[in-house]
Amino acid sequence: MKKLSVAVLALLLGSTLANAADMPVAYPPVALWSWTGLYIGTHVGGGFVSSQFSDPAGPAIYGGNVRSPAALAGFQLGYNWQIPNSNFLLGAEADASASIGDGTATCFASSGLFTSANCRVRPQASGSLTGRVGFVTGPRGHTLIYAKAGAAWLQEQIDITTNFSGFTASPAATSFDGVRWGWTIGAGVEKALTPAWSVKLEYDYANFGDLSASTPGSFVLLFPFAFSTPGGATNVSQNLQTLKVGLNYKVGEDLYAHWEPSASDYRLRGATDPGYVPDAEIEIGGRVWYSSGKFQKDLGATTDPAQQSLISRLTYDTPAASGEVFGRIDTSSNIFVKGFVGGGKLLSGNLHDEDWLLIDGIPYSNTLSTVKGDLAYATFDVGYSVFRGPSANVGGFIGYNYFRENKQAFGCTQIANSNSDCVRALPNSILGITEDDKWNSMRIGINSVVKLTDRLTLTSDAAYLPFVSFTGTDDHLLRTGVGNTISPETGSGRGVQLEAILAYAIAQSFSVGAGGRYWAMWAPGTSDTFSQGCPCQTLPVRTERYGAFLQASYKLDGLK
Repeated sequence: MKKLSVAVLALLLGSTLANAADMPVAYPPVALWSWTGLYIGTHVGGGFVSSQFSDPAGPAIYGGNVRSPAALAGFQLGYNWQIPNSNFLLGAEADASASIGDGTATCFASSGLFTSANCRVRPQASGSLTGRVGFVTGPRGHTLIYAKAGAAWLQEQIDITTNFSGFTASPAATSFDGVRWGWTIGAGVEKALTPAWSVKLEYDYANFGDLSASTPGSFVLLFPFAFSTPGGATNVSQNLQTLKVGLNYKVGEDLYAHWEPSASDYRLRGATDPGYVPDAEIEIGGRVWYSSGKFQKDLGATTDPAQQSLISRLTYDTPAASGEVFGRIDTSSNIFVKGFVGGGKLLSGNLHDEDWLLIDGIPYSNTLSTVKGDLAYATFDVGYSVFRGPSANVGGFIGYNYFRENKQAFGCTQIANSNSDCVRALPNSILGITEDDKWNSMRIGINSVVKLTDRLTLTSDAAYLPFVSFTGTDDHLLRTGVGNTISPETGSGRGVQLEAILAYAIAQSFSVGAGGRYWAMWAPGTSDTFSQGCPCQTLPVRTERYGAFLQASYKLDGLK
């Protein structure tokens, strides 16, 4: 995500300078607008916290890094000073966001003879106080490219719980609940929609250094004896990466003022006929998306969702290649409809199947398998454009997303404990586990389409998923001693979906572009798995998919 944002800004700046000299003038020239002034605004978006837990016993076999996807929304307050008779800008900004997020991973797995822990990180709020430096460009100075840096803070909860041993009724656990401080850098693009309103797309990276946290006691097996071990300490290094879509109001400007030409000329593309207002503008196209994905499910040791001690965890890491078709219709009544449908193949990925069963003589087991499969997805949104004019189209939407992954795990190799499964490795010709998952989600979000130059358009899309329904089917084909190897899975939760696209118009109606996409959905405490007809285990589940795509599209104006 960080590399993609840098590339987008470089392309944006280069294209702006290249097109400024020969850009056609569709409207009478007007005086440059100044960004100087106080502004307030709101934003929505998402991202993830990456937390690295050090192992006091030495290098870990596996795990130690918790990735916590999060949806966020908040406010910002700032001041811009555009240097007189210059394209350069200085400013300062404070922002704060509330977060909904969750992530878990294995920690302290230094040996297969040691009962390792389940580490959980839940971001709750974040913010920053930064200075900004920017460059004003584009027609009439309505586009701002900026960078920012300063101090950042993160409110979070960290829980460390020893996994299942069978020796204690309540697992050992430690926690941290508080605020961490660090530094942040970021960059963004902001477009003035009217003298009072502007929309922005911003990427931020924050680093919070190391936190010393207590670790709970555990057990080590020296066959045939098991011994308890005391708690210790770990260093937790963390960073936060976010992508935000924001709307700012410049204090003191007329809320209802608009740029020349008049608001009746509602055309996103520059036109030679300013009197023509189409009933609909239609865009259709195709994309190729290369992505990385992660699906994780945590099988609890009890039926109590408050208990975070595990007996098993399955983590699928799956790169994929897919193709899709997309379309959008903007009507003269400012209602828009957009969506896409796609599908493809999971490329060669892997599955880590972890187990904690000290009572059976296996403190920690971790088997590695090769994963193949396929995926399918679709999104449909209906929205209303609050701002729509010759160079911008910004509005809110409500919609639906469908996402399915069918995963197949082949072969099996033990990497942690020589007394556990797959010590004699199974070849990749043997199918061991299948996992078929479906996610159905409601979307609420904001979409912006802004022209940065006559030919360059930036589209951003940020959606919060307030309701996510998960259903899955796990089949351990090689499991013995049970009457049925199939385990149905259900759950509900939340999520976030983000997208940014930079498109270049080769001709008046034909464009090519590149973009990035991030999806995350999780059901942390309300999921269950059923085996042999009983709800015998809690099953927090999480999925992520993110990557870059290329696209081509064609625009037509519909019927007059």
